[in-house]
Amino acid sequence: MNVQFKKGVLELCVLVLLCRRDYYGYELVHTISENIDIAEGTIYPLLRRLTKEGYFTTYLRESEEGPSRKYYQITEKGQTYREQLLGEWNNFVSGVNNLIKQEEIA
Repeated sequence: MNVQFKKGVLELCVLVLLCRRDYYGYELVHTISENIDIAEGTIYPLLRRLTKEGYFTTYLRESEEGPSRKYYQITEKGQTYREQLLGEWNNFVSGVNNLIKQEEIA
């Protein structure tokens, strides 16, 4: 998949997943990787930036499989941002689909 496509949608994917429940970093990578081919290193800078911007908070939770894990939890600001991005995404997809359908008709 085109790298620029991925960059644009990864932020939305992370926000959508974190609205469902809290995740730790590797768990997010694994969940997204089941649907989109991504490198582990692409998610962590995104998580740091979105946390710094106030869209997420973090907390540590003990793990039975090793050291404590840092979990990400979406904030109210993050939920609002998610709704905004979903609206933009839906408008974008609709516009692209309209262009594709016009091409198929021509």
